[in-house]
Amino acid sequence: MEFDPRVMVLTDGLGDDLVERVLAAIRGGATCVQLRAKGASARAIHSAAVALVAATRVPILVNDRLDIALAAGAAGVHLGPADLPVEAARALSPPGFLVGGSAGSAEAARALEAAGASYVGVGAIFDAHGSKPDASAPRGPDVLRAVRRAVQIPIVAIGGIECHNAALCIDAGAHGVAVIRAVFEDREPARIQARARALRDSAFGGTR
Repeated sequence: MEFDPRVMVLTDGLGDDLVERVLAAIRGGATCVQLRAKGASARAIHSAAVALVAATRVPILVNDRLDIALAAGAAGVHLGPADLPVEAARALSPPGFLVGGSAGSAEAARALEAAGASYVGVGAIFDAHGSKPDASAPRGPDVLRAVRRAVQIPIVAIGGIECHNAALCIDAGAHGVAVIRAVFEDREPARIQARARALRDSAFGGTR
């Protein structure tokens, strides 16, 4: 399964309608999905990951939990600074398994690439406190330019990204954008699909 980082959607919790909402986002143009469910039990995250892997044809990444990603047959894992180190995750992962990491600087991104990261999430680019209360202060698009010069792996911009500023991230060097609220703030599938399509069109237009 090819990794396309252009539009990464992050779930905000679980819920009985999770698969339906994720499928709506994919119909709208989401190219990969990160299962993010802070505070949920390992059993609940595993069940959700198994369901998403079975229902979708885009890469499913599990936030934080390498063990669950491997057990569920997910395409990869995304690890934050407090999680298992990328180098350790890479050593435990099969060939082709995606290991993403989070960076807020060119130096951190370079270290993640050296450790074996498949891609790097860079942020927060804009104010992300609406969906992530513990988000870092906005760094602005310039950090994407610095990271683009520092690494060869794909860069995914995250943090406060909406339709009106997504193209700024791509123009600054990001290969894709990662969002929560911009797509999943609405729970109705038709509106989720429309939100995902609008985000993708605003970031990449009809030609990018």
